[in-house]
Amino acid sequence: MLSEPQAADLAAALVEAARKAGASSADAMIGISRSSGISVRLGELEDIDHSESFEVSLRLFYGARSATVSSASLDSAGFAELAERAIAMARQAPEDPYAGLADPALLGSGVGDDLGLFDPTVAPLSDLEARAREAEQAARAVAGVSNSNGASAGSGQNLVALATSTGFARATRSSYFSCSASVIAGDAGALQRDYASHSSRFLADLDAAEEIGRKAGERAAARLNPVRPPSGACPVFFDPRVSSSLLGHFVAAVTGSAIARKTSFLQDALGTRLFGPGIIIRDDPLRPRGLRSRAFDGEGLPCRPLDLVADGVLTSWLATSADARQLGIAPTGHAGRSVGGSPGAGPSNLMLLPGGRSREELLASVPRAILVTELIGQGVNPVTGDYSRGAAGFLVEGGEIGAAVAEITIAGNLRQMFATLEPASDLELRRGIDAPTLLVPELTVASA
Repeated sequence: MLSEPQAADLAAALVEAARKAGASSADAMIGISRSSGISVRLGELEDIDHSESFEVSLRLFYGARSATVSSASLDSAGFAELAERAIAMARQAPEDPYAGLADPALLGSGVGDDLGLFDPTVAPLSDLEARAREAEQAARAVAGVSNSNGASAGSGQNLVALATSTGFARATRSSYFSCSASVIAGDAGALQRDYASHSSRFLADLDAAEEIGRKAGERAAARLNPVRPPSGACPVFFDPRVSSSLLGHFVAAVTGSAIARKTSFLQDALGTRLFGPGIIIRDDPLRPRGLRSRAFDGEGLPCRPLDLVADGVLTSWLATSADARQLGIAPTGHAGRSVGGSPGAGPSNLMLLPGGRSREELLASVPRAILVTELIGQGVNPVTGDYSRGAAGFLVEGGEIGAAVAEITIAGNLRQMFATLEPASDLELRRGIDAPTLLVPELTVASA
């Protein structure tokens, strides 16, 4: 694999080829990845995967017209031809008055703190296999587990470089390690499935395989013999496994592209109280070892922590340079992109900060409720905020988690849900988007 300076220089060479071909401006990305994975099922090796990929992407502008081309070759001898092809495409493209590179005055220096995204540890296939086997064995050892969907373990390394014709050139290297298990509990006619998984930047931070497997087994067994609660209005708790999905709907509604197209139910919400007092939703791209940490965004702008919601008030949109031009604001440093794609706004490490009451106190605050641990379907209207999704979980009575529930639907409106939700104090930073247990005081619950 190339070094970071070599990858940055290679991206800069592609940009230079674009300028020589006649581009008014351009940016280029280099992506190199290497990954390995093993899966087992019922104690037998099921799949072994090892892959290496190389991708080169050039986005150039010819006046107000633009085009993007990609190649799987890192050979700089082909850059001139790639640039000529992109120029030919751009000449045929429609004009876009908002498109273009980020303002050079806003670009990062290309130098930043080490965010701890790369662990040089190489996990041999034998170690991955042992980890997957241990996870599945632990899951199958749980009473009530009758079958397995399998367990897997994997690792990988990525190198991504970005260079622009406005002088930015930087590369970052990252790693990941993962383990998961999925099992089935019960017998014919009364089966329930569940899983557990974990991913981390450093191998030392990965949950033990035995813990992941045990958790998967216990979750599946706990879902046996579900009941159907009566339909009607009911308090609903969102377990941390699913509470982050509400942040996903929030983010989709505050991206600059949705606001510019007027397709967001939060179109008029900027600067208003959207959540209850004290609620903070923070995006922190500089978290050490974070799964979505980054020092610069997909346009070369420096990344900084930002409270999108402060004391319940929506403070900012998430905007790329193109979004910002259309909205008449400054870009926010939230451009993300794949190697072969164009920038699109999105968060880094997003979290809803914990509240003052513990999970136990929150569960005990209502006499009867539903604790949702799984959501099914995508029933959310981004224009109106209407929310309706299939769900499964558990009854909560007197603060105690009781019988499993399945085949229910929960419905409401996201704007009302945001305004009334209360977070517990059990926030754990385990994913790219994290939230603690959340209480929504009233949703409509319907049994299938």
